[in-house]
Amino acid sequence: MKNVVWTGTWVAERLGVELVGDERLSDLLGLALRRNPRRAHLLVSNVLGKHVPQSPSVVYGHGFALGRRVRELLGAEDAGAAVVLGYAETATGLGHCVADGVGLAPYLHSTRRPVPGVDTAGGFEESHSHATSHLLLPENPALLAGAGPLVLVDDEFSTGNTVLNTIRDLHARYPRDRYVVVALVDMRSAADLGRLAEFATEIGARVDLVTAARGTVNLPEGVLEKGQALVAEHETTEATGTTENTRTTENTKTTEPADNRPGHHGAARVELGWPRGLPDGGRHGFTPGQRIRLDAALPAMAARVAEALPEGARRVLVLGFEELMYAPLRLARELEQVVSAEVRYSTTTRSPVLALDDPGYAIRTRLVFPAHDDPDDGPGERYAYNVAGAGFDAVVAVVDSAADTPALHAPDGLLAQLAEHTPSVLLAVVPSYVPARPSTERPSMLPEPLRGPAFSSYAPDEVGWLLQDLSDVTLEAPTEEREEAIQSGGAHYAESLPVEYQPSPQYQELFQTALGTSAARIAQAVGAVTELVLAERSPHPVLVSLARAGTPVGVLMRRWAQHRHGLDLPHYAVSIVRGRGIDANALRWLAAHHDPADVVFVDGWTGKGAITRELTEAIREFESAEGVTGFDPEIAVLADPGSCVRTYGTREDFLIPSACLNSTVSGLISRTVLRSDLVGEYDFHGAKFYRELAGSDVSVDFLDAVAAHFPDVADAACAQAKELLATDRTPTWEGWAAVERISEEYEIHDVNLVKPGVGETTRVLLRRVPWKILARAGAGTDLDHVRLLAQQRGVPVEEVDELPYTCVGLIHPKYTRGATGADGKAVTV
Repeated sequence: MKNVVWTGTWVAERLGVELVGDERLSDLLGLALRRNPRRAHLLVSNVLGKHVPQSPSVVYGHGFALGRRVRELLGAEDAGAAVVLGYAETATGLGHCVADGVGLAPYLHSTRRPVPGVDTAGGFEESHSHATSHLLLPENPALLAGAGPLVLVDDEFSTGNTVLNTIRDLHARYPRDRYVVVALVDMRSAADLGRLAEFATEIGARVDLVTAARGTVNLPEGVLEKGQALVAEHETTEATGTTENTRTTENTKTTEPADNRPGHHGAARVELGWPRGLPDGGRHGFTPGQRIRLDAALPAMAARVAEALPEGARRVLVLGFEELMYAPLRLARELEQVVSAEVRYSTTTRSPVLALDDPGYAIRTRLVFPAHDDPDDGPGERYAYNVAGAGFDAVVAVVDSAADTPALHAPDGLLAQLAEHTPSVLLAVVPSYVPARPSTERPSMLPEPLRGPAFSSYAPDEVGWLLQDLSDVTLEAPTEEREEAIQSGGAHYAESLPVEYQPSPQYQELFQTALGTSAARIAQAVGAVTELVLAERSPHPVLVSLARAGTPVGVLMRRWAQHRHGLDLPHYAVSIVRGRGIDANALRWLAAHHDPADVVFVDGWTGKGAITRELTEAIREFESAEGVTGFDPEIAVLADPGSCVRTYGTREDFLIPSACLNSTVSGLISRTVLRSDLVGEYDFHGAKFYRELAGSDVSVDFLDAVAAHFPDVADAACAQAKELLATDRTPTWEGWAAVERISEEYEIHDVNLVKPGVGETTRVLLRRVPWKILARAGAGTDLDHVRLLAQQRGVPVEEVDELPYTCVGLIHPKYTRGATGADGKAVTV
């Protein structure tokens, strides 16, 4: 409902201040007086969520809409290269919302909280503010160094001094062609209107302005002195206790007996379950990928808050903390969707503003409490406005862990002050994000495994990924460029990713057909290999898949153990990289949480056995270096056509449909990445979660289709396992011998370019530059998808007699981007 009295009336009448401009201006803004030697009045936004509690959807919607306008202004290409910068403390949340609206723009906000160990990338002054120094502390120093547009976001654009100071500082360091200034309101005076254009000419860049409303404040002569006198008069009145509103404007003046105060027992904590490693905001940068992680986690976090709210609560306030505006805003907006109560959102602030209980004044009440985050500028008062007397049945205070201090919980602290005015106070603490500092010491603890839905489309109990999330890093390169770099020795295959193959409708149909015809066969192999593991390796194994091809098999083995034996086996996925070994940090984590003797490494299939040899050597080196023993390098696989292992479901080389696709059948996870600038000495290897491919994801469909056959094949699988247990399964390495023979026969002279088996051949066609495909004479439908891919890429398929595999893929042996890859001849350069 629209206010009958404009909340700027009181100041306008007493100071002669006039607000003129767009019709929307009075809806967006009210007026108050502040204790500031530079400016008497304060424009109080009704939609910012700082001083005035507002619907979180309204707050978020205004910022997001401004971001969409920026995107339209820049166009999709430039918007994709843009960086958004917000101002502390008032516009930190607004800037976040604008970045969301722009789309793929990373976000950074200035801060007044120095962080030891984080280098400053810039700083500037805010001339009219009560606290002037702004620091820029990006975790990634290159964040501000790009050539794309820089979008600067503030709540109001008044004199333009703050923006000009920022651009001047940053342009000297990182010059660019275009800037966009964004604000809720443009309140420049006539004298200031031309300054932005003049400045743009001066620096030789384009500067655009995007605002929700335009107006100006007409100030009479002597307004500063008159305003200061008014503030002094009313503060004196408060101090002597003669105002009728003393109890609600200055909470410390209350005379209500302590035993009768609602909520005097303190705040109840709500454990949010904040995603590990996710920044609490944009102080050090916030990427689109991190926003996606937050989006995925919000429903569960909001549900925990909703569960903690008192029964029958009708009005709820989510109260953020100074620069921490975006996280509580998003939490409040999610909460608004799931509870019947009216949800409002605002934050605490450093800004000292006079409170007056008058419907024509924007700041009706004020809570005063000591700073509780050990600020760099020392102790002092902090404020929460329009909370007291607002009739909230519950207040959810959201702070970062740096602010969860004894001062917060003190008798005069924020929580005690809130308890004076609401029956229920809840406290939710978001972990303060501090960028990791380079260290030569091994961390005492490694991070917990990543799990779906935050990382992968698998259910969280199906697999834990001992990886780090590199979803926000651009790692993809064209296949031809990757192949040339790999073969020239200029790059390792694990340092980049191929562009994800997007299957055609015809290819997707082939996958579904192959799945329909082979699901029962796979289910029997899954059962057989799982029974072997339980009989020979451990009655309570810890399944450790080699990411990513091993992961669907590990999930299926876990499901078989549940189905057949009622076992709930732990299952993890780790990275192993040819030529560089298994992730030693993942092994350290496993050794710290499980008995290494129970660990069973799992893969999809064997080719020539390179990974088997790689794992054996890596385990030997790890145990020698770490003094940890017990890991068995023997891999359990679904299919062992190369005769490389003892633990397998079958040695037939048949089509396992999970080999047909890339991430869309592997939980939307990329192949693993090992690159020194991204993976430190004590980090897990990395991988990407391709959330954007969710529409094509068949990962769970594949698992369900195979698991549906478990009841049908149970007897056959157990019989097959018994037969295998009685069989001599000593590896013959037949596959390795065949690969060496093919390498010499076709004058390739590099066994790494010979990829035997249906699965490996498929990978060649999807990820590398194929030269030709060798197919066993008479091979049937198992090769339909291979023939289709080969046709699409112009690769010849050559039928060969006496091939130990159904097919073999040959990578172009001397690839450059001038090679045709389809004429059967290597190109020498």
